[in-house]
Amino acid sequence: MSSTAVVQTLIERAEKVAVAESLTGGLLAAEFVAVPGTSAVFLGGVVAYDPVIKSKVLGVPPETIEEYGVVSPETAIGLAEGVRGLLGADWGVGTTGAAGPEPHGGREPGTVCLAVAGPGGRIRVETRVFAGSREDVRRHAVDAALRLLTEELAAVGGQGAC
Repeated sequence: MSSTAVVQTLIERAEKVAVAESLTGGLLAAEFVAVPGTSAVFLGGVVAYDPVIKSKVLGVPPETIEEYGVVSPETAIGLAEGVRGLLGADWGVGTTGAAGPEPHGGREPGTVCLAVAGPGGRIRVETRVFAGSREDVRRHAVDAALRLLTEELAAVGGQGAC
């Protein structure tokens, strides 16, 4: 599903989304704001590139980052839950990873962790490895995040708001 279709689904359901981005650095937010009418459903985002920002702004426990690393499913979940709570959204999406060309946080280039936090404490997380340049990995991460959110929206149906 495209960002346009995600926005339309959220509009129809009167639900809001927010994003917390590390490796995607605002690209996911840019996908949302490119869609006309997105102001009805997109609350905003936080680019939390530094681990201190992940903790201080989004509430990812420092212990999570210390134990699992910044490129981990646990940190992605913390980002998604943190931005959902911070901005009061129905849905939070978190992206973190190693875009390359060097490994990051003990993970090989191309490793991406994505999470969606939704109504009723619903959490979905996945780790993917993408090939290509730094920009390719970041673009693939955005597409994968939109797909993950799309799947969660479909799974929950119109069951809704917080």
